[in-house]
Amino acid sequence: MIRSIFHPNDGNLRLDLAISDFSDALKDPDGLLWVDFENTPAETDEPLLREVFNFHPLAIDDALQETHVPKIDDWEEYLYIVLHAVVFNREEGDHVDTLELDIFLGKNFIVTHHDQSIAAVDQVWSTCQRDERYWKNGVDHLLYRLADEVVASYMPVVEALDLEIDEAEDQVFDNPTPRILERIFRLKRAVLHLRRVIGPQREVLNKLARDEYIVIGTKERVYFRDIYDHLVRLYDITESIRDLVSGTLDTYLSVINNRMNDIMKTLTIITTLFMPISFVTGFFGMNFFGPVAPLFVWTGRVAFVFTLMLMITIPVGMFLWISRRGWSRFETGNRRPEVKE
Repeated sequence: MIRSIFHPNDGNLRLDLAISDFSDALKDPDGLLWVDFENTPAETDEPLLREVFNFHPLAIDDALQETHVPKIDDWEEYLYIVLHAVVFNREEGDHVDTLELDIFLGKNFIVTHHDQSIAAVDQVWSTCQRDERYWKNGVDHLLYRLADEVVASYMPVVEALDLEIDEAEDQVFDNPTPRILERIFRLKRAVLHLRRVIGPQREVLNKLARDEYIVIGTKERVYFRDIYDHLVRLYDITESIRDLVSGTLDTYLSVINNRMNDIMKTLTIITTLFMPISFVTGFFGMNFFGPVAPLFVWTGRVAFVFTLMLMITIPVGMFLWISRRGWSRFETGNRRPEVKE
């Protein structure tokens, strides 16, 4: 889909210009043209970008054929900028998807290209049709609006990751299963991927705020500096979230080890309780008593009752002794630690 908005000097917006009218719109120095390419074939886009807008073949190839991290290239008469929007997909496995947005910024035009629908672009597109201020401040201010909406879309993703980590922490204490471990690693990869996007994009906004470009006015640099500050804070937040994920992983391993210790403690107690019984039954079950002498008293009722009481009393006594020593799992338990804020 190719859509366009043209804002001439008289202020009468024209929507969805014919492709043949793009050249006439570009010749108007006081007008502003925005052309948006969304999920269109490269065979259609390449002639327009080369012949109508006169973009360099390398810049066109970067936009149509290759995937890049956020960057900015200065081609003197125009800028080629790559920004990334992010989307958090919880249903598809708790991962962060990046949506590349390629932008060509000239003196009186802006061209955007993306293979998937981007909510930030649609938001600015619809607002431009209602608010004249988006056009009156120039094409560089329109770029600021686009970049600001793209960066603003990061915060819901960060908040969603934070909620997912909180849920994972609760599940670690309630029911630490291998599935929870897989979820923790997915969240860790998502946070790392988000940091790898925010880092280069922060540098792009830093260049727009501080470097001198022909198509970026001096008064607009302060707006890009504001977006840069937002990205710096987001980068710090993602660093904290990464620490939370690592802490959750450590907590999972600690809980698993504690449960394993409880299991081993229980098995050790059972073995200890039944060890004297095994000795008693093994001792009285030996056959050397019979052939030596007619000791029938060992097979009488009294001996049977005495042996039975002994087999019951010894484990009970040992259990009480173990409990007093604090070795029983029933004394320690697997309680959730209290977290002080």
